[in-house]
Amino acid sequence: MIFTTKDTGPVADAVKRHWVDTRLPPAFRPYARLARWERPIGWWLLLWPCWWSAALAAIAAGNGWPNPWHLVLFFVGAVAMRGAGCTYNDLVDVDIDAKVERTRSRPIPAGQVSKTQAKVFLIAQALLGLLVLLQFNSFSIWLGIVSLVPVAIYPFMKRITNWPQLFLGFAFSWGALMGWSATFGSLGVAPVLLYLGGICWTIGYDTIYAHQDKEDDALVGVKSTARLFGGHTKLALVLLYSAATVLFGLAAVFADAGPAAFFGILAGVVHLGWQILVLDIDDGDQCLKLFRSNGTYGWILFGGFVADALIGWL
Repeated sequence: MIFTTKDTGPVADAVKRHWVDTRLPPAFRPYARLARWERPIGWWLLLWPCWWSAALAAIAAGNGWPNPWHLVLFFVGAVAMRGAGCTYNDLVDVDIDAKVERTRSRPIPAGQVSKTQAKVFLIAQALLGLLVLLQFNSFSIWLGIVSLVPVAIYPFMKRITNWPQLFLGFAFSWGALMGWSATFGSLGVAPVLLYLGGICWTIGYDTIYAHQDKEDDALVGVKSTARLFGGHTKLALVLLYSAATVLFGLAAVFADAGPAAFFGILAGVVHLGWQILVLDIDDGDQCLKLFRSNGTYGWILFGGFVADALIGWL
């Protein structure tokens, strides 16, 4: 049976006592874990560039706030496509995941779902993402289709380059282009700068995340910026987060943003600086906590952009 599963318990690094493990019917729990529903930070990190871009587009268009319907669509699309991406990644990485302590309890290597079941679930999530994409203008539809290229190649990069986080940035920051194109039906300098900044930000936060696995990664031959930077990680984060901040600031300039947007960017600097200051690359639990804190950073930037749009409109 396609939907027959066995629930052998939660994933090792999942949020404890999450509703997925306490309220969802047992037969559906492995699929929820496959989509990482118990770890919402993933879709927040995918969603933020979309919402930032929609807010910058509102500033540039002279609107008082981002298009609410677009925000809803981006939310649904981020949850669906993040789940599809995780499912695809787990299908590609099943042999590696089985050798790593933190990931061997994931649904496929743990035997909670078969590869066939995972593929069916992947298709279902992708179709939901397509349905969301079709609600936008034709330019955005084609732009969204192109985003599948970095999504498809990312899982293989950890095998061939020390910079797989760069390719994650290509995929996870794509929303920086989508929010703008959904409003204007085209691209401009502002969303491109926002996209480049998002890539730098993604490399930074995922480097912190990857420090959890650096010992296991070394044993199984998986490459990462965490292994590449090693003891120089804090310096690398200073450079990456500084570049992201400058690029976000330039994106705001080209969107004709006002003081509130730049105040949000500067407030975000404080948060990123805190991450770097307290980071202990040998403390896996802390690395996970700091990684998750980038959801807060997303709210800071979004709040500044939305406030600026409203102030400009008033």
